[in-house]
Amino acid sequence: MNKVILMGRLTRDPEVRYTQTNNTVVTNFSLAVNRRFVRQGEERQADFINIVAWSKLGEFCSKYFKKGQQVGIIGRIQTRTWDDDQGQKHYVTEVVAEEAYFADSKREGTESFESTFGTSMPTSPEFEMSSSDDLPF
Repeated sequence: MNKVILMGRLTRDPEVRYTQTNNTVVTNFSLAVNRRFVRQGEERQADFINIVAWSKLGEFCSKYFKKGQQVGIIGRIQTRTWDDDQGQKHYVTEVVAEEAYFADSKREGTESFESTFGTSMPTSPEFEMSSSDDLPF
């Protein structure tokens, strides 16, 4: 199974392109996703993950998502390679978005991650499981 659920902030406004063959919308953006744990004495670290959204979802992301906004993305990981004009091979790993949600506090006309999924995702640095006794298995 290849399924990814991310929540993070856009590092830049989405960038829209169109395919040459059938003029399909392709929207690219990057999410800064905080790591769950912080080592004592260190600052919180984030991973910067490239996202690709196609067609109607790409149109939605390009129209409503802006730099700094917190969003939830559900999709799949994809890796691909290509050779540039100089013959050098390039590798990229990205998330292909299948669903996209607003995750900031609720604003008029938008939906939060919590109202969409019926639960909130932990975003505070204090979130930790208290002990292994709390695990359901």
